[in-house]
Amino acid sequence: MLWCYGLGIRLAATFNPKAAKWIKGRQHLFKHLEAAMLKRGKRPLVWIHAASLGEFEQGRPIIEALKREYPDVFILLTFFSPSGYEVRKNYELADFVSYLPLDSFSNAQKFIATIQPELAIFIKYELWYHYLRTLAKKNIPTLLISALFRPDQFFFRWYGTWFFPAIKGLSHIFVQNEASKRCLVDSGIQQVSISGDSRVDRVAALASSMEDQSSPVAQRIHKKILEAFCKNQPVLIAGSTWEEDEVILAPFIKKDTQWKIIVAPHDISSSRLKAIEKRFPNQTLRYSNAEESNISDCKILLIDNIGMLAYLYQYAKLAYIGGAFGKGLHNTLEPIAFGIPVIFGPRFQKFEEARWLVQQGGGWSVDSAEAFQAKMQIMEDEAYYQKSADTAKEYITTNQGATQKIMDFISKSGYLEQS
Repeated sequence: MLWCYGLGIRLAATFNPKAAKWIKGRQHLFKHLEAAMLKRGKRPLVWIHAASLGEFEQGRPIIEALKREYPDVFILLTFFSPSGYEVRKNYELADFVSYLPLDSFSNAQKFIATIQPELAIFIKYELWYHYLRTLAKKNIPTLLISALFRPDQFFFRWYGTWFFPAIKGLSHIFVQNEASKRCLVDSGIQQVSISGDSRVDRVAALASSMEDQSSPVAQRIHKKILEAFCKNQPVLIAGSTWEEDEVILAPFIKKDTQWKIIVAPHDISSSRLKAIEKRFPNQTLRYSNAEESNISDCKILLIDNIGMLAYLYQYAKLAYIGGAFGKGLHNTLEPIAFGIPVIFGPRFQKFEEARWLVQQGGGWSVDSAEAFQAKMQIMEDEAYYQKSADTAKEYITTNQGATQKIMDFISKSGYLEQS
């Protein structure tokens, strides 16, 4: 099965740029890794693995805390996906950033023998059988953080029992909610704690840093350009959108004259940007072409870069978050950290914060353009809007602290005492 996956990626690499990056990024991987270990010297190493960019944001508060509390620690950060590696390959707090070799017995043996970590941390769903089994057999402490478990996951079914020893071998599992803990405890796993989602700490810190306009984070935003665009009008940010999301938004955007719109698509390839411009002819301006002189009369600001979206939410009154008409909802935590209500598509049930927002009234799910327009009309009631905004922010204020819980555990366990 693993061999088939690798073959499939190699075949796809001939026509798919992402698959090509997946292959190219793993060329000479062990050679580069061995060179990094020589530079490491005798420093204790913490290996942190994320699938992609979203999981990195969950691990980022832990990396920052480790560097504060253990300044000498060597951070090895690995990614499975190019969308994470390409954006964060120069992340300043990681001593070395790499792709993770494909999960095989030989790769796991060689990789772990090369890095010899004092501690390994996997994020959310990143459960790789051979790596976890090798770490357990070598008695290397291994944590899973910000995890979510559901009874319908394959390793809780009869046909997934072969995988379960890999989960049982984890030193400790930090889950986001009680339901996840119950899944594990009922299956005989006791080394589990409810910590919440460490990404909440990240977005809360980000929102606070934007309040300090002298901070490096705040200065990444071209404030004058964005203020010229907004012109004291309400701003709707459509974040991480796919084509299905833009179909939902289009009727409202085309007919409404009051709202300013910022569209930050999930895919910023040339073809996708051109498709959005075609959908909204003569209304869009790419951010890379924006100047104070040409942006004030623009209705739709099209973000054509990666990494800026989280900082833009401070300018929004409302956010539409994409992905929930496809494989899964994108990041709703970033906007609600600024106290912004959110709207998204119908497939949100696997996301803890989205379920809470829908239940409490800080966010809403829509399944059609008509439903979206109806919700936008309701939001014109200022009292209704303000209550929704307060509720959205409440999720952030009441769910911080996962990072500290994880760090307390690491400290008490003495994994990094030698540092």
